Amino acid sequence: MPDGTDMIWKVTRAYQLDPKDLLSGAIDLCYISEMHDYLTLEEDNENRVTRWRQANER
Repeated sequence: MPDGTDMIWKVTRAYQLDPKDLLSGAIDLCYISEMHDYLTLEEDNENRVTRWRQANER
């Protein structure tokens, strides 16, 4: 999303967080950012493994 909110919604969806908790401030945005970084790193690692397998398992 152009406004950057996809970071928040990606984490909200992945961890099944209640959006009301985001609006109320019950969930710290620094925590959201850390979870987003973790999810991004995990996706990157999975993509690297997939590419390696495709290149090496023939």
